[in-house]
Amino acid sequence: MPSKKSARLAALTVAALSAASTVVLVSPAHAAAVSIHDIQGATRISPYAGQKVTDVAGIVTGVRTYGSSKGFWIQDPNPDADPATSEGVFVFTSSAPKVAVGDAVTVTGTVSEYVPGGTSSGNQSVTEITKPTVTVVSSGNAVPAATVIDARSVPAAYVPAGDSAAGNSINGLALEPKKYALDFYESLEGMNVQVKDVRVVGATDPYTELWVTVKPRENATRRGGTLYGSYDSQNTGRLQIQSLGATSAFPVANVGDVLTGSTTGPLDFNQFGGYTLVAGEIGTLKSAGLARETTQKQKNGELAVATYNVENLDPTDATFEEHASAIVNNLKSPDIVSLEEIQDNNGAKDDGTTAADVTVTKLIDAIVAAGGPKYDWRSIDPANDTDGGEPGGNIRQVFLFNPERVSFTDRAGGDATTAVGVTKVHGKAQLTASPGRIAPTDEAWKSSRKPLAGEFVFRGRTVFVIANHFNSKGGDFGLTSATQPVPRSSEIQRHQQATLVNAFVKDILDTQKNADVIALGDINDFEFSDTAKILEGDGELWSAIKSLPRSERYTYDYQGNQQVLDQILVSPSIRRGCDFAYDSVHINSEFNDQISDHDPQVLRFKP
Repeated sequence: MPSKKSARLAALTVAALSAASTVVLVSPAHAAAVSIHDIQGATRISPYAGQKVTDVAGIVTGVRTYGSSKGFWIQDPNPDADPATSEGVFVFTSSAPKVAVGDAVTVTGTVSEYVPGGTSSGNQSVTEITKPTVTVVSSGNAVPAATVIDARSVPAAYVPAGDSAAGNSINGLALEPKKYALDFYESLEGMNVQVKDVRVVGATDPYTELWVTVKPRENATRRGGTLYGSYDSQNTGRLQIQSLGATSAFPVANVGDVLTGSTTGPLDFNQFGGYTLVAGEIGTLKSAGLARETTQKQKNGELAVATYNVENLDPTDATFEEHASAIVNNLKSPDIVSLEEIQDNNGAKDDGTTAADVTVTKLIDAIVAAGGPKYDWRSIDPANDTDGGEPGGNIRQVFLFNPERVSFTDRAGGDATTAVGVTKVHGKAQLTASPGRIAPTDEAWKSSRKPLAGEFVFRGRTVFVIANHFNSKGGDFGLTSATQPVPRSSEIQRHQQATLVNAFVKDILDTQKNADVIALGDINDFEFSDTAKILEGDGELWSAIKSLPRSERYTYDYQGNQQVLDQILVSPSIRRGCDFAYDSVHINSEFNDQISDHDPQVLRFKP
C-alpha cells in the first residue's frame, strides 16, 4: 500500500492547486440580504450557490488561522424552525482573519460549494462565503449555545441511497436529519457543536487529529475501538476531532482513551474524514492504559507463520529496533514471517536500485540483537518502478524463516517476470521455481506487488506459502461520499488478483489434495469482502481470522473503524486436519506511536 503520509501530502497539494475543487453552479448573480439558514438550505447544495449575498449576520464561533483554508465560522443566534437548515457557515478569507470569537459581524460575499480534495475525490461539498467583505458590528458577544451530538441525537441509519437519475448523488436530496446520520451531521454543518465524555476510537495521528464515538455501545471491540464488520452497517457515532488551538496542546491519545468533559467547536467537513469537530475547547484526556499485545510462543510441534506489513521499511528508517522487538517479543519469533512493504536499499530514491539485501539484513541483525533467531530470507527483486507503492521504493514481499526450525526448498528459475507453476513429482505437488512469482506479467498486477510463492519443509512436511500484497484502496470514495452507495473502484483489480491466486492454489490442490497451503499478507480488503470470497473460492482457502470472535477481527484502524486488511488464508488440510490458533496481535493500529499502520497476524498449527 502506498504510504498514507505521502498520499496525503500529495492529495493536499492537489487540493490546494486544483481549480476543480469548487462546484460551479449557474445561478443569478446577486441575492438580497439573507440569513445563514437560507444560504444553507434543506439540501447539501446551497440554493444561493454562485450568488452574491449581502450583510449576512452572525456571531463568530471559531477562527482558523492555519492551513490552506483560512477563515472563520459564523452562526445566527436566531434559528429558524427547520431542523434541516444549518444556522452556521464558513467564511473563507484565504489569509488570517481579522475577527475574534464573539464578534458580531455582517458578511458580504459569494456563496460557493467547495469540495475538499476536488470533485474527483467524490467528497461532499462545504457551503462557504468567499471573497468576503466583513464588518464587525460588536465584540464580546455570547457564542450561540453548542448543539449536543450524542447517542440519542444521531440516527442509526447512515445515509440514504443517492438519486439514480443523478449518478447516485445525495446532493439534491432533501435532508432528513432525524432519519440518517449523515443528514443529521449535514444539518449542523458550520454550527457550534459539542460532544461530552467520548471514547477515542482512532488514535492521534501525525496530522493532529483523532476519532471518537458518541455511541459507546456501537459495535464496540474488547480493547475500546469500534468494529467495521459490514458494508451495510456503518458506525454512525464516529466523528473526527481536530483543534483550532496549538498542535502542542492536542491530546496524544490511544484507542480506548476518553476525552472527558466537553469538546466544543464548529462542525466542518474535510478531505480526510468528512464531518469533523474543529475544537475551540477540547476535553481532558483520560488514559485507558491500553497495552500492546503479545501472542503465545509456538510449541515444538507447531509451525508459526506470520504476516507483517512494516510500512515502507528502508535502511534510513529509525524503526528497525522496534520492528525487531515486535517480532521477537510480541510475535514470539515465528518460524516464517511474510514481510510486506520492504523497500529497496536506498528507499524512495529513484535511481534504478531494486535490491533490498541491505534493508533485510539490517532487520535480521536487529532481530538477533533483540534476542531472536538468525533468520534466513528469500525474495525476488521486482523490475524497477513496476510494483506500485512509494515512487522509487520498489516495495516487495520477503520471507523470513528460522533455519533452526524450518527449511526452505530452493528451486531455480524464479525472477521478476517468470511465472511459477505447479508440477507433480512422486505424487506430490511441487513448485517449478521456489521462490517464484504468480503470473507476474498479468495485467492484474499492473503497478502492484506480485505474489511470492515458496516451499518450506517443517518436520518432513512441505508447506506452500504465498505472500501477497494486493492493490490498495487508493482512489475509492470515502464513506461520507456524495455518491451513495459508495463506489469502490479499487476492488476491481483486487478481484482479478484474488482470482489468479485462487487458481494457483487450486492447481496445487488438484495436484495434491491434502497439500498444506497458506496464502497470507496485506490483502487490502475485508474478511467479508468479495475479494476474500474470490480468494476462498469453493473451499480452496479459508480466512482464518474468522476463527476469532467478531469483536476481535481487525488488523487496521481507519477513521475510527477497526477493520481487517491483513489475512492468513489456509487450505482444507490445515483448517480441518489439525488444531490451529490464530492471533491478530494488536501492537500498532490502536496506538499514536505506531511503527506501522498494520497489526501483524500469527497462525500456529501442526502440519
